[in-house]
Amino acid sequence: MKKIFFLWLLTIFSTALVWLPFFKNGQMSRVFANYDGPNYIIIAKCWYDKTCIRKKFSLPLPLEYYPAHFPGYSFLISIFDQFLPGWWAMLLVNLISTGTMITTFYFLLKELKIKGPLFLSAILLFLPARVLVLRSVGAPETLFISALLLSILFFRKKNYLLSGISLAIAQVTKTPAILLFLAYTISILINDKFKIKKWLKKWPLLLGPLAILPVFLLFRQQTGDFLAYFYSGDNFHLVQLPFQSFIASRSWLGDFWLEDIIYIYLLGGLAIAYLYKKYRWDIITIFPGIFYLSTLFVAHRDISRYSAPLYPFWLIAFASFLKKKEFKIVFWLLLPAVYLYAINFINYNTAPVADWTPYF
Repeated sequence: MKKIFFLWLLTIFSTALVWLPFFKNGQMSRVFANYDGPNYIIIAKCWYDKTCIRKKFSLPLPLEYYPAHFPGYSFLISIFDQFLPGWWAMLLVNLISTGTMITTFYFLLKELKIKGPLFLSAILLFLPARVLVLRSVGAPETLFISALLLSILFFRKKNYLLSGISLAIAQVTKTPAILLFLAYTISILINDKFKIKKWLKKWPLLLGPLAILPVFLLFRQQTGDFLAYFYSGDNFHLVQLPFQSFIASRSWLGDFWLEDIIYIYLLGGLAIAYLYKKYRWDIITIFPGIFYLSTLFVAHRDISRYSAPLYPFWLIAFASFLKKKEFKIVFWLLLPAVYLYAINFINYNTAPVADWTPYF
């Protein structure tokens, strides 16, 4: 319990350290306005109702775009919005989700019998550096990763009901959760062969894909279109051929400074190789393997954000190296750079919110 308390305390303190320069200069609105935070607050207030969004909010986005954001994260915001302003409710959800993510990762490391779980869990708060941004602003990634890790942890413990419920939570938060269900299916086919009795014990995993149905029914009730997600505009970045992120003429790219994507692909590929070497056809290998392959077919500049669910598995793959003295020295040396990167990113990645009153 002392170790879990330490991880939660570190989560709160390290996040507050990101907010400090903005708070000190009266610019917390830049934290609140970071993409896609305002969109999720709008959904928490209006639930995809076009009339409500049009009347209350002024973001220059097509009204059809909002169903691109699944409602799980906004639902939690709406709960805390009962007694906090919308933007603080959003950040509180992130703090709780991050603490849950780190705690779950710690127990998953223990389940895998990896030495030094406390240090590795703490590392996930800062590396890769994009994690520090995603957990400090309005973004559903930490909630999404928490639910994925919980589902995998329960799956390995053979508690398929809790695994299915966790997968359902992930599914109503972000669409790529369907990849975990695909990974479960492949894992069952490989490890259980055609033993129907074993399959039947795992039926609760169907709660994951079935969770899409109430989401689409919500879209039907709010927008009049059951399939509103598929008509949300330029929101689908999966393409037929890999490595389309290097075609700058595509939308959501727009420049040729893309060398960092190569390193993300390299780290991701090496992680899968190391995971397979150690865990073979365990879900610990199958899920990140499928997710990694899907990122190769994403045509978007922000591959680091799309790859965020892979980050815990990178740490698992490279655990033996990350515990070495050499890594720890370099980590402490680069930690100020991670913070400067996060503050700079947050300062400029802002939506044009003209009036904060309806977000209150």
